[in-house]
Amino acid sequence: MGRLIRNLLLLAVIVAGISFFVAPVVAFYGIRSAADARDEQGLVRLIDFAEVRRSLRPQMAGNSAVVAPAPSFLENPIESMRRQFEQVRPVAARPNPDIYLSPAALAALSRGEGRAASRGAVPAEPREPMPRLAYWGVNRTRLAVRNEAGVQTIFTFARTGPFEWRLVHIGLPPAATGPAAGATP
Repeated sequence: MGRLIRNLLLLAVIVAGISFFVAPVVAFYGIRSAADARDEQGLVRLIDFAEVRRSLRPQMAGNSAVVAPAPSFLENPIESMRRQFEQVRPVAARPNPDIYLSPAALAALSRGEGRAASRGAVPAEPREPMPRLAYWGVNRTRLAVRNEAGVQTIFTFARTGPFEWRLVHIGLPPAATGPAAGATP
């Protein structure tokens, strides 16, 4: 009887360990399934929309680097004044990241469509690429999905519980340059 209990405990620890490491991939496939089914409530549970919007805005504006906070006047007075004047000027229309957050666009992003996902066009035969692990940490994981051209879209998940992960960042592929740049939003 003692051996059976020990084996069951060992099996429970192994299953919990595997679940701990596989949970981000399960969350990714949950997003893909919810997007395919147009299940907005399911997407709300799996995506932190405020963080994803914040991550998409600089990428859509052509600045994929993280926007640094303004320096204080004592640290860098010239840069501080320049930023103050920039804020006074009317800002051009801010890019709308919601075009990438519709269920159709999320489904396309999860299949590696990259910037073309904003069009929301669903191919007749959608491919089902598997995400590849780009980074794994205890509280943050990145999964990459490649399209046919080899360009990858990166999904960053953050831990919200022992086995719960939420999407907090989508890394779009670089914008096309040259004559084809106008074709991709």
